[in-house]
Amino acid sequence: MPLTLRASRFRRSSAASPPDTAPAPAADGPPRARDARPGRTAARRRRARAALLAGAASAVSFALLAASAPAAPLGLGDRLFPYLGNPGYDVAAYDLAFTYSGDNSEPLQAVTTIAARTTASLDRVNLDFAHGTVRSVEVDGRPADFTEAGDDLVVTPERPLSRGSWTQITVRHTSDPTPAPDRDGGWVRTSDGLAMANQADAAHLVFPCNDHPSDKAMFTIRITAPDDYTAVANGLPTGVDRGDGSTTWTYRTQHPMATELAQVSIGHSTVVHREGPRGLPVRDVVPTRYRDALEPWLKKTPDQIAWMEGKVGAYPFETYGLLLADASTGYELETQTLSLFEREVFTNPAYPAWYVESIMVHELSHQWFGDSVSPRTWSDLWLNEGHATWYESLYAQEKGDRPMEARMKAAYGASDRWRASGGPPAAPKPPKPGQKIGIFRANVYDGAALVLYALRQEIGERAFEQLERAWVQRNRDATAGTADFTALAARVSGRDLDGFFRGWLYGDKTPPMPGHPDWKAASDEQKAATEPMVHGDRKAAASVE
Repeated sequence: MPLTLRASRFRRSSAASPPDTAPAPAADGPPRARDARPGRTAARRRRARAALLAGAASAVSFALLAASAPAAPLGLGDRLFPYLGNPGYDVAAYDLAFTYSGDNSEPLQAVTTIAARTTASLDRVNLDFAHGTVRSVEVDGRPADFTEAGDDLVVTPERPLSRGSWTQITVRHTSDPTPAPDRDGGWVRTSDGLAMANQADAAHLVFPCNDHPSDKAMFTIRITAPDDYTAVANGLPTGVDRGDGSTTWTYRTQHPMATELAQVSIGHSTVVHREGPRGLPVRDVVPTRYRDALEPWLKKTPDQIAWMEGKVGAYPFETYGLLLADASTGYELETQTLSLFEREVFTNPAYPAWYVESIMVHELSHQWFGDSVSPRTWSDLWLNEGHATWYESLYAQEKGDRPMEARMKAAYGASDRWRASGGPPAAPKPPKPGQKIGIFRANVYDGAALVLYALRQEIGERAFEQLERAWVQRNRDATAGTADFTALAARVSGRDLDGFFRGWLYGDKTPPMPGHPDWKAASDEQKAATEPMVHGDRKAAASVE
């Protein structure tokens, strides 16, 4: 899928309000007891003062050098996306406010407010943002300087931020819904409005953020649109305010969320409500004119949730539903509590029923694997897509008479080729420049599901099912990585699995399949006949007979 990114143009605000009066500094501490030896004490104090002044001078010099150094893009050092995310702070909450004019080719007016706690002393704060015009920035209510550096918005507060302090950053900006050159993702223009598709690194094409899945946060999202539009976002609605010709819709998450999972739908839509297991609110957002045609599919969701709960435990969020966008994306996406689908998946008769239902389960299973338990790094993507493909395939077997073993055997035949082109499942090759979505290759979909199949063969079905439940329960609302999964697998099974995982997750060649010594890599002549349906997020019409 082609990718696009427009070079941003941050405009420095020409008008800034005068800074507020600085608060008085805090006292150094309680008074000291008087020393009985004044001569010695005076000398000690002179030496201490000299050392303090020398240290202060060094600190000031360092701060001045840091402040005068050119702004530069930072990053968390992710192996696949080195410049994604930023160090020095942890975001606790985002408040996003978008104003939509009714024209999905015009920039939205937006205000992003970030509440964060610093993990280091900061003279500057880098935010990821690359597709809009910044009008002003405030840090803790005071105007702040800002500039751009690569994909970063670099903010210089009036006063440095001390380590361990809470800070609030407010950015007034535009959010451009038109495609950005050389990048894909961010806003998706539908036939009647907008939706979002921010995976893997495109949330910062929509709003300033710390755009890495390791920094999850709570979200409040407000959308103002003309009265004839309906707006829906992640989480549950908390209010609808109607004004003069426009309506503001407010949604709030009840669980932390990665930026790549943010979702906003604006369109001529109908919101269909139903009840899921244990009274779970289920709401689907559909183009109004397709409401009746889509109902036979939508009503399957509660039973699918119940099926997943029977496999791995209780649904992890406050609501769920499908957003059916009247747009051509070429993929589906597990945005938290509101999965994005192309409407055509459900209305095109070329897709068989078993295929459509299994793709619905693929995105649903991501709510456990990828959303509730988020990857610590993008090299851990196999944990997301491998599990989603696993449950997609298992559902197709149980409900659609599509044997998983046949699909896994076909995947085994193709696995060496997938590893050669995309890398082993837990060590995927970096994407090519301008093709960051290229990490979504077959090696992390069916190739990773094959690892799970091998693991089940190795430790047994009972231990495998215990592992799956323990994984989502222990890491709920958190981030976790490959080392966490392999350690838990060893603990649950009571086995030393280091050698097993070394070959299956990091080997250039696919190890022998436990219990299936007859499985072989497919020859060139067999490839076309045995190629499995690859990855549910990126639709494939191929199937295993």
